[in-house]
Amino acid sequence: MRAIAMALMMGAALAASGSSLAAATAAAAPKAAPTATAAAPPTATSWIEGKHYFAVKTPRPLGTRPGRIVVTEVFSYACPACNAFRPHFARLKASLPATVDVDYVAAAFRADEDWPMFQKAFYAARVLGVDARTHEAMFDAVFKTNELAVMSEDGRSVRSPAPSLEDAAKFYARAAGVPADKFLATARGFDVDRRCREADQFLKTYLVLSTPTIVVNGKYRVDVTSAGGFDKLIEVVQWLVSREHV
Repeated sequence: MRAIAMALMMGAALAASGSSLAAATAAAAPKAAPTATAAAPPTATSWIEGKHYFAVKTPRPLGTRPGRIVVTEVFSYACPACNAFRPHFARLKASLPATVDVDYVAAAFRADEDWPMFQKAFYAARVLGVDARTHEAMFDAVFKTNELAVMSEDGRSVRSPAPSLEDAAKFYARAAGVPADKFLATARGFDVDRRCREADQFLKTYLVLSTPTIVVNGKYRVDVTSAGGFDKLIEVVQWLVSREHV
């Protein structure tokens, strides 16, 4: 009996030792590294050419640097929808690959709402090299501080008189330190006039009828209505850009 009891005790000890060894081995074993998952590229779940976006009949390259993709926003500082689109477009720009250049074309087809003046102001600022750092502030001057507001306070009519180039000159003097007389001379000069005519031709070439409108690499046009809203517009542009990378 004593021999049987000892045998049972030795068996239990060996079993416990084996369990401890297995546990220690499992703990010491290296853990599998987590698998990295690449972000899924934009997919065309339901984007239809001729409905959500439009191919340009005669595509024209817009960039001057080889291998670059150009995304162009057609806008106006006096356009309420363009003002509302600002945070969405900022999100779009942040999501685009490093090979994409973003550009702007100022529209002037709403002369009844002072758009030609804002077009001249934009291209004067571009010639003077202050367009990038005053772009957001210009929208704020129209829609937030009312320094350059076009519409009356109730939004039912255009202010009379509407903002003038002289008013814009005061803005750029304050916001960018550009002397008012220098701004006005630039805005009324040949270079700005040429750029305005080129912008008008751009709208005709790409059949831009509303703002904001996005032109992708001189090949595709998409606007808020065709895409189905601001967020959908961003998705369509991201997908079109991904097609240009292929």
